[in-house]
Amino acid sequence: MASLPLPSLAASAGLFLLSVLAVALLAVTLYILGVVASFAVFCIREFARRGQDRPPLIGTVFRQLRNFDSLFDEHVRYALAHRTSRLVYPGHSEFNTADPAVIEHVLKTSFSKYSRGAFNYSVMKDLFGDGIFATDGEKWRHQRKLASHEFSTKVLREFSSVVFRTNATKLADKISSAANNGTVIDMQDLLMKTTMDSIFKVGFGFELNTLSGSDESSIQFRNAFDEANSLVFHRYVDIFWQLKRYFNIGSEAKLKRNIQVIDDFVMKLIHQKREQMNGQNNVRTAKLYPEYPRAREDILSRFIMQSKTDPKTMNDRYLRDIVLNFLIAGKDTTGNTLTWFFSMLCKNPIVQHKVEFEINESVEWAEKDNTDVFTAMLNEGENALPITTTYNCMNSLLMSDGKMADEDDVLPNGYRVIKGDGMNYMIYAMGRMTYLWGEDAEDFKPERWLVNGVFQQESPYKFVSFNMKIMAATLIHFFRFKLADESKDATYKTMFTLHMDKGLHLHAYPHLNVNSQTKPTSLLKNIRSPWSEQAALMASLHLPSLAASAALFLLSVLAVALLAVTLYILGVVASFAVFCAREFARRDRDRPPLVGTVFRQLSVRA
Repeated sequence: MASLPLPSLAASAGLFLLSVLAVALLAVTLYILGVVASFAVFCIREFARRGQDRPPLIGTVFRQLRNFDSLFDEHVRYALAHRTSRLVYPGHSEFNTADPAVIEHVLKTSFSKYSRGAFNYSVMKDLFGDGIFATDGEKWRHQRKLASHEFSTKVLREFSSVVFRTNATKLADKISSAANNGTVIDMQDLLMKTTMDSIFKVGFGFELNTLSGSDESSIQFRNAFDEANSLVFHRYVDIFWQLKRYFNIGSEAKLKRNIQVIDDFVMKLIHQKREQMNGQNNVRTAKLYPEYPRAREDILSRFIMQSKTDPKTMNDRYLRDIVLNFLIAGKDTTGNTLTWFFSMLCKNPIVQHKVEFEINESVEWAEKDNTDVFTAMLNEGENALPITTTYNCMNSLLMSDGKMADEDDVLPNGYRVIKGDGMNYMIYAMGRMTYLWGEDAEDFKPERWLVNGVFQQESPYKFVSFNMKIMAATLIHFFRFKLADESKDATYKTMFTLHMDKGLHLHAYPHLNVNSQTKPTSLLKNIRSPWSEQAALMASLHLPSLAASAALFLLSVLAVALLAVTLYILGVVASFAVFCAREFARRDRDRPPLVGTVFRQLSVRA
């Protein structure tokens, strides 16, 4: 017989790969066990040291995971039970408050004691980078200082007014066409496209034309940005998101693809803007960019000019972060707020008629800035509805704008804060609390904002308003709106800004009493631009539910089972390897030739 052959290369490779897989599986199992064990230990410690000087403990992160699709209604339940409470997250406690005094303490009185923190930064960094919503310290101060200066310039205010008026007119034309054809419109989609076009023109100096649908790449960017927004927000309740990102699987793989689309689009704009501003070939530049004499009115141009004084810090990646943070502050908040506003007008036709009447008066008496009633209507839309947040000088109010305690502290309500605790204010819940707004908090009641017919602004730590009169006034003046399906209730999609799930489908009817000579531009000339003052807010919590505890137990059981399977596989591989080594070592003439291992037969079968 032939001499004994050694196992084939393929068989050896198969054994090696199986060993590597087993080791990798063991590593993953140990990681999961480590996360679960540390979380369990932290939970036990937090529950063991509950005291009167700490907010009520109402559960763990699994409570929010279980109710993620209705997370902001879950916040309402927290706030109804306790003005300030806390949940246990892996490694820290997360405070949730609906107390204006606590919010003012965190955002103003003791501002230096709180920062974005490593936890929030790690969650948001992939999408928002070192932008103002995700970063702290010097970068935060640098961006805020630059933005505050730029937003205060007369040139930018005038430029933004022109842009918003122009795009409001385009939106009115779009809706007019749909009204004449009797077709249903998705108001949220139209508003988001219009605000995106406006923000890109004011912010970056580019005509995006998403409303007209003429630019496919901008539509892909918008879709990727909206989906990335939702996926990043979900990280707050997914304790294994880092593991999924490492292996590029599940939601993290989808997020990575979306961020690539976003980065490619924004970087292309920045490069185009630099080329436009360099103007090395004036003839070529004039042909490519006919608006070049006015190019420096937009914000990106101004930041690029600033970058020349500090090119190392303000590189293209840093500009990309500024662009995306500016975008979520301007596009999403404006479009979402107006969507919920129109939804409530349709559910309250008498109020819609009152707003229309006031706007018509403002058109007739354009020399008077008589918009107090309309402002009250818009604020009531922001207060009583699932409404999103506001924006001014890149200081946003998002559905999640978390802080972390950098040192021990005591809140105005007497609760003790330990270094590393998270601080979150519940914006959605606060608009529904009777202890803040009275027994009629849930009622749509714009009159609450008027005193003797004059609009009265509330405390910025209780309510924040956003001046979005241009688009709202234009549409209400020219059209009456009605829900396409009045039996359906509007619901939100859980993300950083409160997006209406599945859109807002309306019928639009032109007003028969509108003067045919009245154009949107004449209506808009005395309405102010939507860059107005604002401030900030955060939220509350209670004890772990049985379901949350059960979920933690099941996760531990799953991790132990996975470890057992991994150890079994490792045992089989190890014993097989030892036996193979022994057999190859004692090959003799009185034993049949050794021609390979079972993997040789497996490969032949394949």
